[in-house]
Amino acid sequence: MNAFLESLHNEIEMYASYGAEEQFETIFFGGGTPSLLEPATLEEILVHLRETFSIEPDAEITVETNPGTVDYKKLAGYRRAGVNRLSFGVQSFYDDDLKFLTRIHSANEARQAIHTAKDVGFTNINLDLISALPNQTVERWRRNLDEAIVLEPQHISAYNLIVEKGTPLARMVSARQVSPLPVETEAEMYEWTMQYLHDEGYEHYEVSNYAKPGFRSRHNSNYWNHSNYLGFGPSAHSFWLNRRWWNTRSVESYCHKIAAGQLPLAGEERLTGDQLVDEAVMLGLRSNGVDLALLKSKHQIDLLSSVRPTIENLLHENLVVLDKQVLRLTSKGFLLCDAISESLLSRVAGA
Repeated sequence: MNAFLESLHNEIEMYASYGAEEQFETIFFGGGTPSLLEPATLEEILVHLRETFSIEPDAEITVETNPGTVDYKKLAGYRRAGVNRLSFGVQSFYDDDLKFLTRIHSANEARQAIHTAKDVGFTNINLDLISALPNQTVERWRRNLDEAIVLEPQHISAYNLIVEKGTPLARMVSARQVSPLPVETEAEMYEWTMQYLHDEGYEHYEVSNYAKPGFRSRHNSNYWNHSNYLGFGPSAHSFWLNRRWWNTRSVESYCHKIAAGQLPLAGEERLTGDQLVDEAVMLGLRSNGVDLALLKSKHQIDLLSSVRPTIENLLHENLVVLDKQVLRLTSKGFLLCDAISESLLSRVAGA
């Protein structure tokens, strides 16, 4: 831990020159498990960031939190340190699901952690939940969301389980120890989630994210609109002036490179004009929509003119809406988000 923290502070110093170029409005402590950090240690990092970079006084400061790693004292310490948003990795309110997902907390611990966070003064709380688990029924998923609503979080991230290559889950699927849910069941869960959370007063502002008015994640929104951001630590990604780079995954390699005075990079890329257009369309459709006027001014792409027949067909099928030069997916369209993105971009490339 000490070696990692020393390296983290040194990496922050390596990027000190970026402090004069940008006013930062969010800080996000993401996974692994940042809630293992003691409040005093986290506060030291926040102080160092404020000394090094220009950070807005009302910046959104989030800590991803494993319910099994926090108590009243730690959460109160985070609050005093300046953290104003918590993102709890609940995943499920069923203990057998949590065991399958190898989570260290129980459903009761998750409930208690959220109540404790409210007791110490947090008023901006996100819950992560996962649907489409093997053998999960639609009714069971509905009960998960019912439990979440009772806890009154300001934000809910409801993700579909994805089988990533090389993971234990992928090996279990390959060995036929578990079976993914039918696509039709996943779609039913997703459609019900959109309607249910809408009825409960949550805005559906990204494929998997729902927020009460005024509580959209400012940090995630910056990812989706190609704002500059810096990432520190193993596996951290950064994006700055159309260049993207990412750090080595290994903590040992990360510490070794920084001790040698090197940036701990594992790779980088410079995005071309076509790549920026692709990402602007893809990320826009996944979130607040594609601003057609902005796309034209920044990238000289008139999407409406170049692929008008495709857009008219999508409008006719009620998959998108066109609202004041912003092309947005409908609830029906969110089910086909990737396919719609691919359809638009393939026709832009061929135009």
